Amino acid sequence: MTAAERDAVQDAEAVALAADWADIVSGLRKDLGHQLFTQWIRPIELGPLCKATGTLDLYLPTEFSANWVQDRLQDRLALAWKIARAEVRTVRIAVHPGRRKPVDLDLRTGEDGLGHRAANDGPRPADTGAEPLSAPVGLDPTLTFAAFVTGTANILARNAAERMAAAEQPQFSPLYLKAATGQGKTHLLHAIGHAFTQTHPRGRIFYCSAERFMVDFVQALKSGEMIAFKGRLRGFDLLLVDDLQFIIGKASAQEELLYTIDALLAEGKRLVFAADRAPQALDGVEPRLLSRLSMGLVADIQPADIELRRQILHSKLARFAPLSVPEDVIEFLARTISRNVRELVGGLHKLIAYAQLTGQEVSLLLAEDQLTDILSANRKRITIDEIQRTVCSFYRIDRSEMASKRRARAVVRPRQVAMYLAKVLTPRSYPEIGRKFGGRDHSTVIHAVRLIEDLRQRDSEMDGDVRSLLRQLED
Repeated sequence: MTAAERDAVQDAEAVALAADWADIVSGLRKDLGHQLFTQWIRPIELGPLCKATGTLDLYLPTEFSANWVQDRLQDRLALAWKIARAEVRTVRIAVHPGRRKPVDLDLRTGEDGLGHRAANDGPRPADTGAEPLSAPVGLDPTLTFAAFVTGTANILARNAAERMAAAEQPQFSPLYLKAATGQGKTHLLHAIGHAFTQTHPRGRIFYCSAERFMVDFVQALKSGEMIAFKGRLRGFDLLLVDDLQFIIGKASAQEELLYTIDALLAEGKRLVFAADRAPQALDGVEPRLLSRLSMGLVADIQPADIELRRQILHSKLARFAPLSVPEDVIEFLARTISRNVRELVGGLHKLIAYAQLTGQEVSLLLAEDQLTDILSANRKRITIDEIQRTVCSFYRIDRSEMASKRRARAVVRPRQVAMYLAKVLTPRSYPEIGRKFGGRDHSTVIHAVRLIEDLRQRDSEMDGDVRSLLRQLED
């Protein structure tokens, strides 16, 4: 088997696992309820499946959340996976080894649990310093600036992040990246680390979550080694701290972080923090620390707009070439999955996995059928009545024509467009849509949807009309 064939098999296995996970998640959402699901299941990331042992890894962003899920939900997750895929015998819950939790780094010695030196941590006295050090531990190698899709929603944060990693000293420090879940703040944090390694081959980088910072702090405090802890932490050239919201309420850890910030800034070092809320919204954080966090640049990553969502989908599709995904499907996903970039990419992967495993072509109807849960969670509540009013106004026809039996082209085509939009923008079934259009049969609605899909591909004027109507309805 060639390398390309092995890669293709691995990709197929990955999308098959993702499809099974999407089905399991759908069931857990219904069983656990919104609050438990949102807090504990949604953050889970799918890890690899070891075929030899039947062990599947599921990753969570923090030690606390991993322990909570392991104690209360591991049996349920294991059972769900055994039902979905017989080869899964054990489910292992852990902190993500690449994104959220670095290798266990002892700040007292600068070594990880395997005796390796900290990433980019300068040579030991016996070292010659002739060779550059390896890439930082704890950073995901796939999360680089090259892989980050930029648009108006994140251009400030992207540019600020690149400036923070540049060879010349940045004009601001610290950099504070603020974004909701799944919008790219952690990606930029890792990208800064990778780029800094290129511009500063001998620079010393430390990446951790706020929770990890607190764990190391408490361990040093209990063992009476605070002086060594402080010395090690303040010896880094770039400090990257993720999920800062988890430091809330930890007074002693906050104080140490405050002193560390002051010490590093005084030496011209670089600091980057990431959190899901602005510094002023961090409840339980003392004012002096809030002041330090706000004194540099606070870069807010806004939810991705539709153009950025289109770009992200196209960038992800490159991985699946030569698989073809129609442009109307990309447009549909970009318009309807607007809440979270992670959900957007997950929806695309699930759709492709289903198509590959069943031998079906990717289509708008397939997307509607297979992504029900994701789509319903993201849709703006648009009614069929609203669609009919908007379409009638656009084409300058009377509202009664939506339910009439007239077959004139000037009436039929707007009616078909309205049926198409009703299917795209509402969760209504074909029979339900038919009843809103004068009691028409569901087959009539299916015909209208397929016809407009086809016309959008062949007729630029029709595609322009539909795009204009979509903007009016979704604004």
